[in-house]
Amino acid sequence: MDKPKHSKKHLHQVTEGFQIWGDFISAVPYGSGHINDTYKVTMRVAGTTVHYLMQRINHEIFTPEPVMENITRVTAHLRDKLLPAGGEISRQTLTVIPARDGKPYVRDEDGNWWRMYLFIEGAQTYDVITDARQAFEAARAFARFQGLLADLPSPRLHEIIPGFHNTVRRLEALDAAAEADVCGRRAAVAAEMAFVDARRQECARLVERHERGEIPERITHNDTKINNVMLDDETGVGVCVIDLDTVMPGLALYDFGDMVRTATAATQEDERDLSKVSCRINMFEALAEGYLKDATFLLPSEIEELVFSGRLITLTIGIRFLTDYLAGDTYFRTSRLDQNLDRCRVQFAMVRSMEEQADAMESIVRNVLGGGRPRPRKRGIRS
Repeated sequence: MDKPKHSKKHLHQVTEGFQIWGDFISAVPYGSGHINDTYKVTMRVAGTTVHYLMQRINHEIFTPEPVMENITRVTAHLRDKLLPAGGEISRQTLTVIPARDGKPYVRDEDGNWWRMYLFIEGAQTYDVITDARQAFEAARAFARFQGLLADLPSPRLHEIIPGFHNTVRRLEALDAAAEADVCGRRAAVAAEMAFVDARRQECARLVERHERGEIPERITHNDTKINNVMLDDETGVGVCVIDLDTVMPGLALYDFGDMVRTATAATQEDERDLSKVSCRINMFEALAEGYLKDATFLLPSEIEELVFSGRLITLTIGIRFLTDYLAGDTYFRTSRLDQNLDRCRVQFAMVRSMEEQADAMESIVRNVLGGGRPRPRKRGIRS
C-alpha cells in the first residue's frame, strides 16, 4: 500500500466538508492513477460500514471548476437516461457527493481542491488486459457511455484540454521542439522524425473530415484505457466508466482509436525490445465486437474510419512522447534516461504492426457489421 500524501487528521477534516454522515474510520490510498491523489474513505453509519472515493484534483494539470461542472452535468444526464431501465444506477455511473455548501468540491486550507464519489462495490479496474472478454466489455462500456451522452443538451461542455487528440497540433509542437532542440537530442532521433514525415500527409484526415461536416463532434471520454472501466467481480461485465476529468467535446473515433492503442498492445509502453511489440489482432476483434454492439449512433463516415483511428491515435501518442523527449522530458514522468524515446519507439512499432494487419482489421469490422453498414475504405497511414 502506498504511503498517504496527506495525514489522517487532514483527510478527516476534508471529509467533513462533504454531505456525508457517520463516524470517520480511515482514508487509505486507492488505485494506480498518477495525476490525482485518490483515497478510499471508510465511515461507520449507524453500525454499517460505508465507503466513498475521495480525490484531490491535481490543479496543476486541470482547472477544477470547469472539470467538475462537466462531470456533474455528465453524471446527472447519465443518471436520467438510466433511470427508466431501473437497476443499480449508482453502480452504472459515478455519483458526485456535494459539499456542505452545495458545490461539487471542497477547498482545504492549503488551497487544494477535493471531490468525493460514492464508492462502487463489487467491481474493480484492471491495469492490464488479460483476456479478450475484458477488451469486449470495456469497449462496450465506452460505447454505451458515448451513446447515452449523444443527446446531452446545450451548452457545450468545457473543452478541458483544447486540441487534446488533434494530430495536426501535435505535429506543430513536434516541429517546434525539433527546431529548438534544447537538449541537443535531434540528431539521435533522425529515424523517428523520418517515420513521422512518411505519415505526415495523413495526420489531418479526421480533422479535415470533421471540418467538412462529415464526422460529427460528440461527447467523448478521451482516456479510454482498460483501467477506466470497472468490471463486475462476479460477471466480468462492464459496470461503470470512471475517470471523467477529460470528458469533453471530441470525435468518437478518438476514443475508439485510443482503445485500440492500449488494449491491443502486447508489451509495456516502454519496452526496449521492439521485436516483442505488436498489435494483437484477437484483442482488436474483441474491441470491434464490443464497441459496435452498442455504438448504434455511429454514422457510416465514422465506421469507415475505425481501423484508421487506431493507427492515427497511436501515431499521435508517439509524436507526443517524441516531442517531450526533444523538450527535455518536461511533461511525461520518467524514471530512467531515454524512457520517453523508448515509449515513442513502442508507439511507432505499434503503428507499423497495425499497418501490416490493416486488411485483416478492416475485414473484422466488416464481419462484425455483417454487411449491414457501408464497407470501410482501405486508406491509412502507410510508409
